Amino acid sequence: MAKLIYPVNVSLDGYIEDERGNIEWSISDDETYAFWTDFQRTIGTYLYGRRMYVSMAYWETANASGDLPEEKREFEQIWRAAEKIVYSRTLQTVSSAKTRIERGFDPDAIRRLKESSGADITIGGSEFAGRAMSAGLIDECHLLLNPIVLGGGKRAFPDNLSMRLELLGERRFRSGVVHLHYRVIV
Repeated sequence: MAKLIYPVNVSLDGYIEDERGNIEWSISDDETYAFWTDFQRTIGTYLYGRRMYVSMAYWETANASGDLPEEKREFEQIWRAAEKIVYSRTLQTVSSAKTRIERGFDPDAIRRLKESSGADITIGGSEFAGRAMSAGLIDECHLLLNPIVLGGGKRAFPDNLSMRLELLGERRFRSGVVHLHYRVIV
């Protein structure tokens, strides 16, 4: 059975975006970029909310001009090869191959997807991931903890969520970013 994984860049105070929706504070150097690329190799399906999909759809044509650096070409190829499911009531069309739209969040459908998938699944978008957490669907969290305090913005985890975690691994990057790999304890 596949695992449903929540991978996220997060500030020390638990935010994934600042109050203006900006994510530029997140450190994306060669080392962290290589980490995320390696992480993506095990993923067969991406589950996205609309906003996260619109952001990630960039990778469908990122190398159209042929001048994308090698490490980013590799990420693009991995992303394009995976299945993508976008959960949205408003998105009318998708701009990437291997992508379909689901109009409603159905925890049982996600459970069936986990049971039938031969590769792990990620979930992107904090509000969407929060719904999956509340439904008990998330198996693991991969946090890249960035050395910054934002003081407000969009939280990585929803308010009023109680979830016990077991630390499976950690890694410190030269930039001061720390990777924390957790398993959700049921």
